Amino acid sequence: MSARRAVVLLSGGLDSATCLAIAVRDGLEAHALSVDYGQRHRAELEAARRVATVLHAASHRVVKVDLRSLGGSALTSDAIEVPKDRAPEEIGHGIPVSYVPARNTVMLSVATAAAEVLDADAIYVGVNALDSSGYPDCRPEFLEAFRAVARLGTRRGVEGRPFDLRAPLLALSKAGIAKLALSLGVPVAETLSCYDPLPARSPVGPAVHCGRCDACSLRRKGFREAGLADPTTYEG
Repeated sequence: MSARRAVVLLSGGLDSATCLAIAVRDGLEAHALSVDYGQRHRAELEAARRVATVLHAASHRVVKVDLRSLGGSALTSDAIEVPKDRAPEEIGHGIPVSYVPARNTVMLSVATAAAEVLDADAIYVGVNALDSSGYPDCRPEFLEAFRAVARLGTRRGVEGRPFDLRAPLLALSKAGIAKLALSLGVPVAETLSCYDPLPARSPVGPAVHCGRCDACSLRRKGFREAGLADPTTYEG
């Protein structure tokens, strides 16, 4: 009997890489899916490729969706600067300009389409409500609403075989995610969380984290609070 399949949204960051490791650990045939949406930090797509290889994903596909043509975010418009050096108490309060309008809605829709084609049983997404940057599409309410959309708008849902939308990191702190990632053998040094990375220092190495954006701050905080050595290369 063939293994049950899952589609794992893989950005190349620590959280999504940990989700892929969880799916593999659970014995699923894990198909990684990355979305090239015109993000400023496109280096994360190369990180996703490396992570998918190391964690033995059954496949890795990159789908292009042009959100840069819409703009409206520091991650999809060069005219908007990525917030940096924000105090820890600022992160998570209000919605920052790094929020990409409807990004998770679009990504989950693409993952749902892939899951239908593969006849997958589950979709994994690495959203995190505790240490997110205040994004509305990282909340449990959003995921529950999307479950209803997928159930009503897909063949599997209509046939009574809805996808299991899994967000295993939803209630974990970044410290908890860091510990879990290392315990599952995630190649942490190969992942890229930064919103404004610098070029890699070697032809085969990962991009360098800026060390100052919200994503870098949360990543650093997670390893520090977990009492773990952080293998990440930061510029600042």
